[in-house]
Amino acid sequence: MGRVIAVANQKGGVGKTTTAINLAASFAAAEVNTLLVDCDPQSNTTSGLGFAKDPERINSYHMIMGAASAEEALQTTELEQLWLIPSHKNLLGANLELVGMEGREFRIREALAPLRDRFEFIVLDCPPALDLLTLNALVAADAVLIPMQGEYFALEGVSELLDTIERIRAGLNPGLGIEAVVLTMFDDRTNLAQQVRAELKNFFGEKLCATAVPRNVRLAEAPSHGKPALVYDPRSKGAESYIRLAKEIIERQGAGLGLQTSDVGPQAEVLTTEGTEEHREEREAVVDEVPAPADEMDKSA
Repeated sequence: MGRVIAVANQKGGVGKTTTAINLAASFAAAEVNTLLVDCDPQSNTTSGLGFAKDPERINSYHMIMGAASAEEALQTTELEQLWLIPSHKNLLGANLELVGMEGREFRIREALAPLRDRFEFIVLDCPPALDLLTLNALVAADAVLIPMQGEYFALEGVSELLDTIERIRAGLNPGLGIEAVVLTMFDDRTNLAQQVRAELKNFFGEKLCATAVPRNVRLAEAPSHGKPALVYDPRSKGAESYIRLAKEIIERQGAGLGLQTSDVGPQAEVLTTEGTEEHREEREAVVDEVPAPADEMDKSA
């Protein structure tokens, strides 16, 4: 059965959607069937994978409200083993429509249940708020991946998120755990970033990922082209860091999935269904060459 990971942090601007897109793309590049679900009415994950706004397209709003199944909402992407359930701004209304409904907290869990045997990883991109949509995602998830900036303001909302996770464990989803905490937009040249990292390490221990995602121009540019960084510029520091992060998470869960870190890498024609042979070879080289997670982080490019 696939592992459902909710990428959540109620604080905006911490790289949550960037992490959801690029982590899911890196799983797919490892030849792991992956589903990315956009649970955010802003639909940044949807546009970040090149999908234009289309109110007629079946999306996560229809899935949550029971108007369509998750299977009907599936969309193929440029990566062969990555699928998307897109979002739409109408999803904003679900927060109000769900209030009076029975079993409102279990809508996403029940909708995704038929797909869990089909995908090794299901990644949920949550809104930057602790609302009913985020609650639904956390109830559906096996674990939470928390992206955090290497700044002190980013620490302020963590206690509230952790309190929410504890409450959900107590009443709705006893199996919910913390997958990991990952530092984003990280500049290890500054004392502040190093201090924040040390504090997080003291608090979260091994749950803090060895991989940190640096500030990277190519990583920021990729969504405007509707591509994950792995496809847009596979040799950028941002793309490499998310490949390492995917390796780290697969290694943590390897026993359950029958995978090892060494399995991460293309076997034949992988990564995209389109593009030139030259680009395929370049991306394959990146996946093969990126080392296993290390304590020494890359400098941002």
